[in-house]
Amino acid sequence: MPVRVPVSLPAVETLREENIFVIDEQRASSQDIRPLRIGILNLMPLKIMTETDLLRLISNTPLQIELDLIDTASHVSRNTPREHVEEFYKTFEDIRQQNYDGFIITGAPVEKVDFEEVDYWQELCEIFDWARTHVTSTLYICWAAFAGLYHHYGVPKHVIDRKISGVFPHHISDPKNPIFRGFDDEFYVPHSRFSEVRREEIERVDGLDIIAESDESGVYMVMARNGREFFITGHSEYSPGTLDFEYRRDLEKGMNPHVPVHYYVDDDPAKGPIVRWRSHANLLFSNWLNYFVYQETPYDIRDIHV
Repeated sequence: MPVRVPVSLPAVETLREENIFVIDEQRASSQDIRPLRIGILNLMPLKIMTETDLLRLISNTPLQIELDLIDTASHVSRNTPREHVEEFYKTFEDIRQQNYDGFIITGAPVEKVDFEEVDYWQELCEIFDWARTHVTSTLYICWAAFAGLYHHYGVPKHVIDRKISGVFPHHISDPKNPIFRGFDDEFYVPHSRFSEVRREEIERVDGLDIIAESDESGVYMVMARNGREFFITGHSEYSPGTLDFEYRRDLEKGMNPHVPVHYYVDDDPAKGPIVRWRSHANLLFSNWLNYFVYQETPYDIRDIHV
């Protein structure tokens, strides 16, 4: 998929080196089609890494995408150069009156904090509510999935003592769901979190369907509103080295982390990771864009409603 982004965005050069097709704004303007409008609310501190991971996956179907990167106004990231955010990011106020075919909300490293104590919680709740009337389908990833389930449905988040870290096998609970078209019976997903949501508490809520899970890492994907909302507790978007980066970072901080499960060859960090999730990650995003965004969104994007 040609993703329409500013040519100076750092992710562009990285993805071109990986032979991923990214189209600059000048070339895109010559194509007489309506691109899919996708917004990414990037809550991660290392924004450039997350941009690149997500662009890698939404660049793999044959439709043109016009991408907006969005940041919170009520919190200033200290881990991404301010000039990068100012050049490439919009705020919610910039997009409040706009509509998007698809929207992605990333995780954030605040999972041990009560939702109401997060400094941008009120702004985030406003964005959650706005998305229901201005977006065809929204992906909530990791902490955002916990936050969205809590805000929209009252499902509590549970902080756990041992971090769920590794690449875990999953199975599909709803094999006819188009989001899993082409998936194997068992597929792998990276997880990296100190929180969980529990099956029994989700099952009490009308309108929530658990559609994939893992015997080891628990609930993975919850669908609501016929695919208008997906809540995903894992990180299919992670690049091969992300869990290794996080593990070695935590080692340097003296946090005594556990070795990520099923991630390194022979579970040995010295041997490097074995990538088990790339094909299913590409399928997940391709299926979402095709069946729940492109096939469902109105031609006139202003016709999106609840």
